[in-house]
Amino acid sequence: MRIVEEREELYSVHLDRDVILDIYLPAPVSDPAAISLLLINDGQDLPKMPFATILEGLYQKKIIAPLLCVGIHCGPERKMEYGIASQPDYLGRGARAADYSSFIFEELLPFIHRRYHIIQFKEKAFAGFSLGGLMALDLVWNNPAEFSKVGVFSGSLWWRQKAYDDGYTDEADRIMHNQVKEGVAAPWLQFYIQTGLLDEKLDRNKNGVIDSIDDALDLISELKNKGYSDESIRYVELEDGGHDVPTWGRAFPAFLEWGWGKDC
Repeated sequence: MRIVEEREELYSVHLDRDVILDIYLPAPVSDPAAISLLLINDGQDLPKMPFATILEGLYQKKIIAPLLCVGIHCGPERKMEYGIASQPDYLGRGARAADYSSFIFEELLPFIHRRYHIIQFKEKAFAGFSLGGLMALDLVWNNPAEFSKVGVFSGSLWWRQKAYDDGYTDEADRIMHNQVKEGVAAPWLQFYIQTGLLDEKLDRNKNGVIDSIDDALDLISELKNKGYSDESIRYVELEDGGHDVPTWGRAFPAFLEWGWGKDC
């Protein structure tokens, strides 16, 4: 099996811009019903990994099942389009995340179905890096009828509704954590969450653990409080992992094998 790479530009009414898509299609696929779909935020970073080489290596070793991957390039308003669709952060960032969500469901997914003549994918998943990882998690958590898996790499899980000097507390003000705490679990959802010890240096509660790891572990605790088991959650902490594309490129093969390995 080989990878066919295609680039498309899709005009979005919701975002009022052209969205560049890098599409990685496995070929040949004898049964379209056997193919799954993986959407990836910050798709402009995939060639730097390089993503096609990662996929080809996994296919050559017959490790993963057929997977159509769509890398969605961010736009110039990345910090406004990515975030939590229901609520901007304390600085008003993520104010267009609801528009981005509408783009995904009303424009991108119908385009993919038309373009590749696939009526229904075996399953659909979303992944992303940093703020794009937060956006992927928000979309999957709030649309479990559409998705079954999410990959969050160095996710911006600190996304908060108050500034630190304005009465912020971990328990009340992390927006994604609140969504999980107040939401309804979909038992079939699976979560892949990756952090690195070098993701950042901030340690707001002075417990000797950087905030990105604290935020990830606290989110996992909230998921477990909702009834998700260890089998539903894969947490990966890289000792030498930073907040950068090379780290995410090293982590991505294990994510793909976790989600679509032929032994899964």
